[in-house]
Order: sequence, then structure tokens, then C-alpha cells
Amino acid sequence: MNHALETRFVALLLAPLMVVMLLFFLLPAGSIIWTSLHGAKLDPSTYLDLLTSALFHKVLTTTLVIGIQATLVTLVVGYAIAMHLARLSPRHRAVMMIFVMLPFWTSILVKSFAFTIVLGDAGLVNRAIAFVFGNKEPIQMLFNRTGVLLGMLNFLLPFMVLPILSNLMAQDPALARAAQTMGAGPLRIFLRITLPLSLPGVLSGVLMCLSLAIGSYITPALLGGRTDMMLANLVDFYTRQTLDWPAASAIAVILLVITGTIVALLTRVRGGQAEVL
Repeated sequence: MNHALETRFVALLLAPLMVVMLLFFLLPAGSIIWTSLHGAKLDPSTYLDLLTSALFHKVLTTTLVIGIQATLVTLVVGYAIAMHLARLSPRHRAVMMIFVMLPFWTSILVKSFAFTIVLGDAGLVNRAIAFVFGNKEPIQMLFNRTGVLLGMLNFLLPFMVLPILSNLMAQDPALARAAQTMGAGPLRIFLRITLPLSLPGVLSGVLMCLSLAIGSYITPALLGGRTDMMLANLVDFYTRQTLDWPAASAIAVILLVITGTIVALLTRVRGGQAEVL
């Protein structure tokens, strides 16, 4: 097959995907950008108003802080789970992977409502704490930052565990055995061999979780408090409460730019170049 025929064949295979991208991403994204500029007026005043708005600055800061906090918590928990799974036999690992993937297969709306039952004042967690420690006052775990982070941890965990686990399982066990033979302890082996070799998987998981956390809507809306409004919730406020479509569109464009920047970094990491650090 010559080069021209090969190019036409590849273009034919990609045509359905390009049509889907055009209809369901490029056209809606173009419409949002057009609306944010007041249509035919091409007026950037909405962006200027947002950039000088105290409310937008507060919500943007809250969004970035919650996104980073949720990603860090997920990284710590996800790395520990990935290391445990990497050391299991294939049979036991397959069984345990079901529990890791359960949040991925369950609707986020259903999970968020379930958290209101589990983490409530009379929920399972507070009852267990009261039974063990005798606490009379329930611990507030809903409608605050704790509830948001727990909900996001449950949602983001598979996206962190899978790339790290894939990287850990690709490591040659002979490296750790050689280091152990030379007298290195478990902590030194982890810090000098396991962790550096797993950094591409860690970076991939961090960037995926950060992009998903920044765009979260349902979890902060159902489990967060008044001070935990995020950008997606602010878009909802402008579209349903004030009917200010240009402002909502401008926020959506800013959110898209932030997420696109994170995805661009993710592409570089997946390309085998960990230059993000």
C-alpha cells in the first residue's frame, strides 16, 4: 500500500471520530466562546468583569485549593493501595481490583447521596466512633471541606491507583533484590528505586485527578458547605439563578483553559517525558 492510499485509509477510519468531536465538542465549545463574547458584539467585558470580581477570585482560589487537596489525599491513599495490589498474586489482585473499580462503576450522584447516610450525624461512621470511643457529640463530616474531600477521594481513587499500579508492576523485581543484597533496607529501596521509577505513573495519576477535581460539580454541591463553592457550581448559579449566560460561558471557557493546560501536561507525561517537574 503506497503512502497516499495509506493516508486515505487512516482518514476514512478517523472520519466517524472527527464527526463526533465536531458535533459534541467543537460546536458546543464554539457556541460557549461566542456567547461569552456577547455574540456578534465580540465584547470581552464579561472576562474583564470576572477578572476584577471578588466573588470570582474567591471561587477560583477555593477550586484550586480543593483540587490540590483532593489530589494530594488521593495520591497518598492511592499509592499505598497500588503498592499493596502490586505485591499480591494475580488471583488475589483481580479480586481486590473489583473493590478499587467499584467507585468507577457507580453513579457519582448515587455515591454522593450514600455519603450523606454514611457520614451524617447519625450515620454509620459516627455510630462506630461513638461505640468505640464513647463520643456523645457527633463529628461534623458533611456540608464542609471534610465531606467534599472524602467524596472526591472515593471518586478519584481508581484514576490514581491504575497508572501507579501499572508502573509498579512494570518494574523489574531484580532491582530491589540486588539493592537488598547490597544491604539496603525497605525504606531506602523505596526512596531510591521504587518511588523514582514510579514517578511517570504518579504524575499521570496526579494530573488526571487534578483535572477531574477542578471540574467537580455534584460532590461539592451535595457534600460541601457555603464556603466550598467551585467554578462548576458558579456556572450553575449564573445559568439558573441570575440567567447571566455570558458570565456563565466565560467561566466555562476559563475552566476549559485550566483543564486543557493540565491535559497538555498529561500528554507530555504519557509520551514518556516527565518534564513537568
